[in-house]
Amino acid sequence: MIVCPNCNHPNPDGAVQCEACYTPLPATTNCPSCGATVQADAAFCGQCGYNLHSAGVPHVHTAVATTVTPDTPVEVPALVPPDPLLELLQPDALGISGSTNSHPPESSLPPTEVAVPPEPAPQIPVAKSSPPEPVSTVVAQPVVSGQSNIPTPPPVEPAPTATAARTQLQQVTARLIHVQSDRLIELPQNFSVIHIGKPNDRIPPDIDVSGFPNSEIVSRIHADIRVEGDAHYVEDVGSSNGTYINNLPLLPGNRHRLRPGDRISLGKGDLMTFLFQLA
Repeated sequence: MIVCPNCNHPNPDGAVQCEACYTPLPATTNCPSCGATVQADAAFCGQCGYNLHSAGVPHVHTAVATTVTPDTPVEVPALVPPDPLLELLQPDALGISGSTNSHPPESSLPPTEVAVPPEPAPQIPVAKSSPPEPVSTVVAQPVVSGQSNIPTPPPVEPAPTATAARTQLQQVTARLIHVQSDRLIELPQNFSVIHIGKPNDRIPPDIDVSGFPNSEIVSRIHADIRVEGDAHYVEDVGSSNGTYINNLPLLPGNRHRLRPGDRISLGKGDLMTFLFQLA
Protein backbone atom coordinates (compact mmCIF):
# COMPACT_ATOMS: atom_id res chain seq x y z
CA MET A 1 0.00 0.00 0.00
CA ILE A 2 1.34 3.48 -0.98
CA VAL A 3 0.10 6.51 0.99
CA CYS A 4 -0.28 9.72 -1.04
CA PRO A 5 2.14 12.41 0.24
CA ASN A 6 -0.46 15.08 -0.57
CA CYS A 7 -3.77 13.81 0.89
CA ASN A 8 -2.62 10.65 2.81
CA HIS A 9 -4.96 8.46 0.79
CA PRO A 10 -3.87 4.78 0.82
CA ASN A 11 -3.30 3.45 -2.71
CA PRO A 12 -2.65 -0.15 -3.84
CA ASP A 13 0.89 -1.30 -4.58
CA GLY A 14 2.07 -0.44 -8.06
CA ALA A 15 -0.15 2.67 -8.38
CA VAL A 16 1.39 5.55 -10.34
CA GLN A 17 -0.85 8.39 -9.17
CA CYS A 18 -3.21 8.94 -6.21
CA GLU A 19 -6.76 7.68 -6.68
CA ALA A 20 -8.19 10.62 -4.67
CA CYS A 21 -6.23 13.75 -5.76
CA TYR A 22 -4.30 12.38 -8.81
CA THR A 23 -0.95 13.42 -7.36
CA PRO A 24 2.02 11.41 -8.82
CA LEU A 25 3.07 8.84 -6.25
CA PRO A 26 6.74 8.42 -5.32
CA ALA A 27 8.55 5.37 -6.64
CA THR A 28 9.03 2.47 -4.23
CA THR A 29 11.65 -0.24 -3.86
CA ASN A 30 12.42 -3.14 -1.54
CA CYS A 31 14.73 -3.02 1.46
CA PRO A 32 17.83 -5.16 0.76
CA SER A 33 17.89 -6.22 4.42
CA CYS A 34 14.30 -7.28 5.22
CA GLY A 35 12.55 -6.97 1.84
CA ALA A 36 9.94 -4.44 3.04
CA THR A 37 8.50 -1.92 0.57
CA VAL A 38 10.04 1.54 1.10
CA GLN A 39 10.13 4.76 -0.87
CA ALA A 40 12.91 5.04 -3.45
CA ASP A 41 14.41 8.21 -1.91
CA ALA A 42 13.97 7.08 1.76
CA ALA A 43 17.09 7.18 3.91
CA PHE A 44 16.25 4.25 6.20
CA CYS A 45 13.95 1.23 6.12
CA GLY A 46 10.77 1.73 8.13
CA GLN A 47 10.76 -1.88 9.33
CA CYS A 48 14.37 -2.67 10.29
CA GLY A 49 16.04 0.77 10.19
CA TYR A 50 18.53 -0.32 7.54
CA ASN A 51 20.57 2.53 5.96
CA LEU A 52 19.38 2.46 2.36
CA HIS A 53 22.14 4.78 1.17
CA SER A 54 24.83 2.22 2.03
CA ALA A 55 23.32 -0.42 -0.30
CA GLY A 56 24.77 -0.34 -3.82
CA VAL A 57 22.34 -0.25 -6.70
CA PRO A 58 23.06 -3.05 -9.16
CA HIS A 59 23.79 -1.91 -12.65
CA VAL A 60 21.48 -3.29 -15.31
CA HIS A 61 23.08 -3.85 -18.65
CA THR A 62 20.91 -3.21 -21.66
CA ALA A 63 21.21 -5.70 -24.46
CA VAL A 64 22.18 -4.05 -27.72
CA ALA A 65 21.08 -5.71 -30.90
CA THR A 66 23.97 -6.59 -33.23
CA THR A 67 23.69 -5.16 -36.68
CA VAL A 68 24.49 -7.70 -39.40
CA THR A 69 25.74 -6.30 -42.65
CA PRO A 70 24.41 -8.28 -45.61
CA ASP A 71 26.98 -9.74 -48.01
CA THR A 72 26.16 -7.51 -50.97
CA PRO A 73 28.89 -7.20 -53.60
CA VAL A 74 29.90 -3.63 -54.26
CA GLU A 75 30.50 -2.78 -57.89
CA VAL A 76 33.50 -0.56 -58.40
CA PRO A 77 33.59 1.24 -61.77
CA ALA A 78 36.72 0.80 -63.87
CA LEU A 79 39.25 3.58 -63.65
CA VAL A 80 39.54 5.69 -66.81
CA PRO A 81 43.08 7.01 -67.42
CA PRO A 82 43.17 10.78 -67.95
CA ASP A 83 44.00 12.24 -71.36
CA PRO A 84 47.73 12.98 -71.76
CA LEU A 85 48.71 16.59 -71.83
CA LEU A 86 49.95 17.00 -75.38
CA GLU A 87 51.41 20.39 -74.80
CA LEU A 88 53.66 19.13 -72.03
CA LEU A 89 54.90 16.29 -74.20
CA GLN A 90 56.22 18.70 -76.87
CA PRO A 91 59.92 19.59 -76.58
CA ASP A 92 60.51 22.75 -74.59
CA ALA A 93 56.74 23.26 -74.09
CA LEU A 94 57.30 25.54 -71.10
CA GLY A 95 59.98 27.62 -72.79
CA ILE A 96 62.83 26.25 -70.70
CA SER A 97 65.92 25.45 -72.74
CA GLY A 98 69.12 23.83 -71.63
CA SER A 99 71.29 26.87 -72.42
CA THR A 100 70.82 30.04 -70.37
CA ASN A 101 70.88 33.46 -72.07
CA SER A 102 72.17 36.37 -70.04
CA HIS A 103 70.37 38.95 -72.20
CA PRO A 104 66.64 39.33 -71.69
CA PRO A 105 64.47 38.91 -74.77
CA GLU A 106 63.71 42.00 -76.71
CA SER A 107 60.24 43.41 -76.23
CA SER A 108 58.03 44.37 -79.14
CA LEU A 109 56.68 47.37 -77.21
CA PRO A 110 57.96 50.86 -78.13
CA PRO A 111 60.65 52.34 -75.91
CA THR A 112 59.52 54.39 -72.96
CA GLU A 113 59.89 58.15 -73.36
CA VAL A 114 61.84 60.01 -70.67
CA ALA A 115 59.90 62.86 -69.12
CA VAL A 116 61.59 66.25 -69.32
CA PRO A 117 61.20 68.45 -66.23
CA PRO A 118 59.20 71.63 -66.97
CA GLU A 119 60.92 74.99 -67.07
CA PRO A 120 60.39 77.22 -64.01
CA ALA A 121 57.91 80.03 -64.49
CA PRO A 122 59.34 83.53 -64.66
CA GLN A 123 59.11 85.49 -61.44
CA ILE A 124 57.01 88.67 -61.68
CA PRO A 125 58.36 91.52 -59.53
CA VAL A 126 55.93 92.65 -56.87
CA ALA A 127 55.73 96.39 -56.19
CA LYS A 128 56.05 97.51 -52.61
CA SER A 129 52.82 98.92 -51.26
CA SER A 130 51.85 100.75 -48.15
CA PRO A 131 50.82 98.67 -45.13
CA PRO A 132 47.11 97.86 -44.98
CA GLU A 133 44.91 100.01 -42.86
CA PRO A 134 43.44 98.40 -39.72
CA VAL A 135 39.90 97.25 -40.07
CA SER A 136 37.57 98.77 -37.56
CA THR A 137 35.58 96.39 -35.45
CA VAL A 138 31.86 97.02 -35.27
CA VAL A 139 30.23 95.94 -32.03
CA ALA A 140 26.72 94.64 -32.54
CA GLN A 141 24.22 96.42 -30.37
CA PRO A 142 21.26 94.48 -28.96
CA VAL A 143 18.00 95.15 -30.69
CA VAL A 144 15.45 96.48 -28.25
CA SER A 145 11.90 95.71 -29.21
CA GLY A 146 9.27 98.33 -28.88
CA GLN A 147 6.97 95.97 -26.97
CA SER A 148 8.29 95.75 -23.42
CA ASN A 149 5.24 94.10 -21.87
CA ILE A 150 6.03 90.56 -23.10
CA PRO A 151 6.89 88.43 -20.05
CA THR A 152 10.11 86.47 -20.10
CA PRO A 153 9.51 82.72 -19.65
CA PRO A 154 11.14 81.26 -16.55
CA PRO A 155 14.12 78.96 -17.04
CA VAL A 156 13.25 75.33 -17.40
CA GLU A 157 14.51 73.36 -14.48
CA PRO A 158 15.79 69.88 -15.21
CA ALA A 159 13.52 67.10 -14.12
CA PRO A 160 14.68 65.28 -10.99
CA THR A 161 16.38 62.01 -11.70
CA ALA A 162 14.36 59.08 -10.42
CA THR A 163 16.39 56.88 -8.17
CA ALA A 164 15.68 53.23 -8.49
CA ALA A 165 14.73 51.62 -5.22
CA ARG A 166 17.02 48.90 -4.13
CA THR A 167 15.37 45.57 -4.02
CA GLN A 168 16.48 43.30 -1.28
CA LEU A 169 16.19 39.58 -1.82
CA GLN A 170 14.53 38.00 1.14
CA GLN A 171 15.43 34.40 1.75
CA VAL A 172 12.63 32.17 2.93
CA THR A 173 13.47 30.54 6.26
CA ALA A 174 11.65 27.53 7.63
CA ARG A 175 11.20 27.05 11.37
CA LEU A 176 9.47 24.84 13.92
CA ILE A 177 7.56 26.09 16.97
CA HIS A 178 7.35 23.70 19.92
CA VAL A 179 3.71 23.83 20.99
CA GLN A 180 4.21 22.69 24.61
CA SER A 181 6.94 25.28 25.42
CA ASP A 182 6.39 27.88 22.64
CA ARG A 183 10.05 27.57 21.74
CA LEU A 184 11.22 28.60 18.24
CA ILE A 185 13.67 26.40 16.30
CA GLU A 186 15.23 27.70 13.06
CA LEU A 187 15.89 24.94 10.50
CA PRO A 188 19.56 24.82 9.42
CA GLN A 189 20.31 26.61 6.14
CA ASN A 190 21.86 24.85 3.11
CA PHE A 191 20.93 21.39 4.47
CA SER A 192 19.25 18.91 2.13
CA VAL A 193 18.39 16.48 4.97
CA ILE A 194 17.70 17.59 8.57
CA HIS A 195 17.72 14.75 11.15
CA ILE A 196 15.36 14.99 14.15
CA GLY A 197 15.99 12.83 17.21
CA LYS A 198 18.28 12.47 20.20
CA PRO A 199 22.07 12.02 20.47
CA ASN A 200 23.29 8.64 19.16
CA ASP A 201 26.42 7.04 17.68
CA ARG A 202 24.96 6.35 14.21
CA ILE A 203 23.37 9.60 12.95
CA PRO A 204 23.77 12.65 15.21
CA PRO A 205 20.58 14.77 15.12
CA ASP A 206 20.55 18.23 13.57
CA ILE A 207 17.54 19.08 15.81
CA ASP A 208 18.09 17.60 19.28
CA VAL A 209 14.83 17.26 21.25
CA SER A 210 16.38 15.64 24.32
CA GLY A 211 15.96 18.87 26.33
CA PHE A 212 12.21 19.18 25.68
CA PRO A 213 9.51 17.81 27.98
CA ASN A 214 8.30 14.24 27.22
CA SER A 215 11.41 13.57 25.10
CA GLU A 216 11.40 9.92 26.28
CA ILE A 217 8.77 9.06 23.62
CA VAL A 218 11.08 10.26 20.80
CA SER A 219 13.47 7.76 19.24
CA ARG A 220 17.14 8.53 18.81
CA ILE A 221 16.69 8.36 15.02
CA HIS A 222 13.09 9.48 14.65
CA ALA A 223 12.28 11.60 11.55
CA ASP A 224 13.94 13.55 8.71
CA ILE A 225 12.99 16.80 6.97
CA ARG A 226 14.13 16.86 3.33
CA VAL A 227 14.59 20.15 1.45
CA GLU A 228 14.07 20.05 -2.31
CA GLY A 229 14.11 23.56 -3.79
CA ASP A 230 11.38 25.54 -2.02
CA ALA A 231 9.56 22.39 -0.81
CA HIS A 232 10.03 20.69 2.57
CA TYR A 233 9.11 17.02 3.14
CA VAL A 234 8.95 15.10 6.43
CA GLU A 235 9.33 11.32 6.71
CA ASP A 236 9.53 8.80 9.53
CA VAL A 237 12.80 6.83 9.51
CA GLY A 238 11.74 3.91 11.68
CA SER A 239 10.79 5.43 15.03
CA SER A 240 9.29 3.34 17.84
CA ASN A 241 6.24 5.52 18.55
CA GLY A 242 5.65 6.86 15.04
CA THR A 243 5.23 10.31 13.49
CA TYR A 244 1.85 12.04 13.05
CA ILE A 245 0.99 14.85 10.61
CA ASN A 246 -2.14 16.81 11.57
CA ASN A 247 -3.13 13.92 13.91
CA LEU A 248 -2.83 11.37 11.05
CA PRO A 249 -0.12 8.66 11.19
CA LEU A 250 2.71 8.92 8.67
CA LEU A 251 3.64 5.43 7.51
CA PRO A 252 7.37 4.58 7.58
CA GLY A 253 8.94 4.96 4.15
CA ASN A 254 6.41 7.60 3.02
CA ARG A 255 6.83 11.34 3.18
CA HIS A 256 4.52 14.35 3.47
CA ARG A 257 5.03 17.78 1.93
CA LEU A 258 4.90 20.36 4.69
CA ARG A 259 2.77 23.48 4.38
CA PRO A 260 2.67 26.44 6.78
CA GLY A 261 0.57 25.52 9.81
CA ASP A 262 1.09 21.73 9.56
CA ARG A 263 1.24 19.99 12.95
CA ILE A 264 4.09 17.47 13.42
CA SER A 265 3.80 15.13 16.41
CA LEU A 266 6.72 12.91 17.40
CA GLY A 267 5.21 9.89 19.11
CA LYS A 268 1.70 9.12 20.29
CA GLY A 269 -0.54 11.22 22.49
CA ASP A 270 0.42 14.62 21.00
CA LEU A 271 3.00 15.13 23.74
CA MET A 272 5.87 16.34 21.51
CA THR A 273 4.34 18.63 18.88
CA PHE A 274 5.82 21.19 16.47
CA LEU A 275 4.17 23.67 14.09
CA PHE A 276 5.82 24.22 10.69
CA GLN A 277 6.10 27.86 9.55
CA LEU A 278 7.85 29.88 6.80
CA ALA A 279 9.31 33.28 7.64
